[in-house]
Amino acid sequence: MSLSTKRGSKGTRLQRKRTEKQTTICLQQMSVDPSDDEAVEKASDNRTATHQDSASKSAVTKKRKRPTECFLSQPEEKQESTVKAKRRKKKKISDILEKSTPKPGVPADLQNLLSQHFGENRSVIEIEELKLSDSCFLPANDLTHSFSSYLKEICPKWAKLRKNHKEKKSVVMLVICSSALRSLELIKSMTAFKGDCRVLKLFAKHIKIKEQMNMLEKGVFHIGVGTPGRVKALVEQDGLCLNSTKYMILDWNWRDQKLRRMMDIPEIKKETIDLLEMCILKLCREGSVKLGLF
Repeated sequence: MSLSTKRGSKGTRLQRKRTEKQTTICLQQMSVDPSDDEAVEKASDNRTATHQDSASKSAVTKKRKRPTECFLSQPEEKQESTVKAKRRKKKKISDILEKSTPKPGVPADLQNLLSQHFGENRSVIEIEELKLSDSCFLPANDLTHSFSSYLKEICPKWAKLRKNHKEKKSVVMLVICSSALRSLELIKSMTAFKGDCRVLKLFAKHIKIKEQMNMLEKGVFHIGVGTPGRVKALVEQDGLCLNSTKYMILDWNWRDQKLRRMMDIPEIKKETIDLLEMCILKLCREGSVKLGLF
């Protein structure tokens, strides 16, 4: 026999001895008689079955995939859109007026304005005192007049009043508007009415208040056209006296490029109401001054 065959036969013998020892050990543990062939076969079958089960379990465990790591997914932040959400635009006075026809101002509009302005800070009795009777108002402009034609209608005896007026630091007619440019427009548009009477510019643009006070002290002026803020300042500094004033005209219906009236501008509105409260309302109740809405 060759050397390789001898080695193979020895290996098989050793393997047989090992299996026989293992079976005897299993039989002893199971308390089985080694002479009983059937019991030995069952034990060997059970052993092989358990061996196969363990092998299959190990194979299953090997086949099982490792559990993947679980990460909590945070909600993705929405990218800020480049186009901003459209906000609802507040309705402007110009937007409303473009779609509606303009209505001429009436004395009731001025009365309502005064009551709304003083309603929060004044008592009912004080608000009633601010109200003016219809006799205090001149006919309002119905939007068909030019400035000259309106003045001729409300003041037919202007020539006589102009001649009789000789007092300094005062004017017969006071015209209140929203700006210096509007004042210049009104002065130009009253050419047909004023004749040779003297007109004084009563606004702050390019004119110092001291210059206006000096002019009023030295000369006699019949008409004053200006803004409520400068007129109020002149009255407070005793540069202008309203005791001889007969007419006060508010440029009520005119609108600027933004379609705002003088009472739609907060600063002009406040200054006009302050001027009225300072002395004009009292003079109107006394009957010496008439109010007109152009």
